[in-house]
Amino acid sequence: MASVREWIGARATIGTVFVAAVLSVAIGILNISSPVAGGVLAPYIPDAVRITAGFTGTLTGFLLLASVFGLRRRYRAAWYSTAILLPVTAAQGLIQSPERAAPLVGLSLISLALLVFNHRAFDRDLDLTATQLSALLAIAGAQTYTTAGAWALREQFNGIDTLFDAFYFGVVTGSTVGYGDIYPQTAIARLFGISALLITVATFAVALGVLLTPAIEARLTKALGRMTESQLDILENHVLVLGYGELTEPILEELGDRARVVIVTPDEGRAKRLTDRGYDVVTDDPSDEEALQRTRVDAARSVVVATNNDAEDALAILTARQLNPDVHIVAAATQRENERKLRRAGANTVISPAALGGHFLAESAVGGSGLETIEERLLDEQPTEPAEDGTVEADGTVEADDPGTDDRN
Repeated sequence: MASVREWIGARATIGTVFVAAVLSVAIGILNISSPVAGGVLAPYIPDAVRITAGFTGTLTGFLLLASVFGLRRRYRAAWYSTAILLPVTAAQGLIQSPERAAPLVGLSLISLALLVFNHRAFDRDLDLTATQLSALLAIAGAQTYTTAGAWALREQFNGIDTLFDAFYFGVVTGSTVGYGDIYPQTAIARLFGISALLITVATFAVALGVLLTPAIEARLTKALGRMTESQLDILENHVLVLGYGELTEPILEELGDRARVVIVTPDEGRAKRLTDRGYDVVTDDPSDEEALQRTRVDAARSVVVATNNDAEDALAILTARQLNPDVHIVAAATQRENERKLRRAGANTVISPAALGGHFLAESAVGGSGLETIEERLLDEQPTEPAEDGTVEADGTVEADDPGTDDRN
């Protein structure tokens, strides 16, 4: 059953749409260099439409590739765009040469069927910020202004006879291509051309920066193992882990989903590995004031300092305490004699894992009982078997067989 689902699941849908997009691009390029002779619907389709369908297949293919990117992120908007583009791709294939486009038509129909079948898998909303929405509206507004103005002044332009000509003029003006096939003939038309050039170029430049910069920043910061500034700005009630040591992994496992964790470590390689595992990481010195300010120590729920260097831990504790006098700081002392020093540095709780483990081992060696149960209770694990000298209660406590006796006597 799992293998069948794999063949018709969301991954299969994304794969078939990707192949259809690549085929559409390839066939469109082939049709540009070698025009089609006609398809199944050739007798009923005007030549202009047939020729247009031949080279616009490349554009449809690139749009499908963009939709594939959205499908991989399970965006619902990408599902809708793909559902619109696949029938268009199939129609372009029917208009083109059957010998070339038959695989494209068949694959488009198969992809559409899989897309409809797996519609529930693509349920994520495309969350655009107000700035990004404004940028998209600005692009649409600039293009509308240029098209409408060119159409209204078409008598004063050479080469604008239809509304499509006006739209074409707006696109080549905004892209600064300027083929020269359409040009103004009067002073008013030239002034309009200047205004259209300034508006469209400025709008495209600003909009592309707004739309692409966050994606590029997110990709670079993920590659370097860092959080973006926008992610840092919204941090609140998080646990700040300063540095990385032998105890960091158990700490991260214990915190799990109980709190949002932000790790500050100067090791870029380790930061990258932690980021790949889904942790929020800032690559910086954990004792640097600027680093702690960026990671919002003032809004942190608590601070954990547990590396293998007590001196560096003390400096990180001093910095965190200075920036947030009220935050709860927990530290681990590698050497037992440094416990008081870490407390004087500002830690609320200092634990010596070595001393604690040594105490447990020594007690167990001389016949101490119930130590494993205490460890299980600390780890929130329910023991499966009762202790040798008692029974386990529902709350995890141990009831001895004879309270008045001691195994060590």
